[in-house]
Amino acid sequence: MTDEAPILIAGGGIGGLALALALARRGRASIVLERQQALEAAGAGIQLGPNGVRALASLGLAEALKPRVGEPEAIEVFAGVSGRRLARLPLGGWIAARHGAPYWVVHRSDLHRVLAEAAAADPLVEIRTAFEVASAAQTASEVTVEANDGRSIAGPVLVGADGLWSVVRRAVAPESAPPRPAGAAAARTVIPIEAAGPLPAKCVGLWLGAEAHVVHYPVRAGREIAVTVIAREAWQGRAWDAHADAGALQQRLAPFHASLAQVLVPGAGSGHAWRKWALHTLSPLASWSHGRTVLIGDAAHPMLPYLAQGGALAMEDAVALADCVHNHADAAAALALFHSLRRDRALRVQAASARQGRIYRLAPPLSWARDATLALAPAHWLMAQFDWLYGWRPPG
Repeated sequence: MTDEAPILIAGGGIGGLALALALARRGRASIVLERQQALEAAGAGIQLGPNGVRALASLGLAEALKPRVGEPEAIEVFAGVSGRRLARLPLGGWIAARHGAPYWVVHRSDLHRVLAEAAAADPLVEIRTAFEVASAAQTASEVTVEANDGRSIAGPVLVGADGLWSVVRRAVAPESAPPRPAGAAAARTVIPIEAAGPLPAKCVGLWLGAEAHVVHYPVRAGREIAVTVIAREAWQGRAWDAHADAGALQQRLAPFHASLAQVLVPGAGSGHAWRKWALHTLSPLASWSHGRTVLIGDAAHPMLPYLAQGGALAMEDAVALADCVHNHADAAAALALFHSLRRDRALRVQAASARQGRIYRLAPPLSWARDATLALAPAHWLMAQFDWLYGWRPPG
């Protein structure tokens, strides 16, 4: 792009900070507009397949994060009611050798902290907190962003990295319908390793049930276990960090084998702190860009969590967008090219994630066929079905 003024990025989450750093690696300045008073990340665990780790490595940050991650040896899949192990799918050295990058699991705040510290140390990145974007308007030469408190700022490009409930999306696709409830909610917590009982400490655990499923894996170099319970629920709140009632969780976990349920919902007074968020979907947008404004991550293509790809796809977007901006002089053309390069992959991951969720929640007799397939099919073959997902590489 010929205009060298800083690019504006709405949102200081994983995608927004990754984009600021990707731009800086290419010599381009940016200003991150974050609505919170300080850069903080809610959440518990996040999984980074080889594609996500490769995106992080392209920013030069993989080594900074490595001491804080877990590197699971396998995904162990269990029948929720009986506790029987159905499959052990290889990760560890197998997936690293196959894709040239490892499979990591990490506390979301650790990943966010590494990105935030790198952004704060980079002279080409400015972070403005307590700037809640209210609206955006563009001309042929610039985009002007107004905050809720009346402040404004202008730049040659505005990137909406402001998540599921994106304000910037209204400037790109004003006709788009709002996100729709998916009929489920996810509750999360983190358990000290000494309280994790029989949960495997070096694997991703996946427990399948007709009304809920559970995922857990080690974070913070194995000192803690991050747990997510995704269950059918009518609640439709917008909060990412709402209180989750332990009694309701206990009811949802009651059908599961005691080796899991008793660890996750222990006796009164000794329970873990649970937070939750409602799952939503968004109809595909006709375009992620309009003139000098563009969307990335959940603002453009929110992911259901069943393939654990939301954070990885946001970082992929960041790297790809920075490359388009760097290599094309015309801003609108660069943003339109970004959409054309990324759209099909995002749609495929969205569809695969939704399909995976349906598979997880099958009820008998279909669940019997699923379990038999998991038990009998070669584990390496099952994992090879995701080569298209984990094999992504950054531009160039």
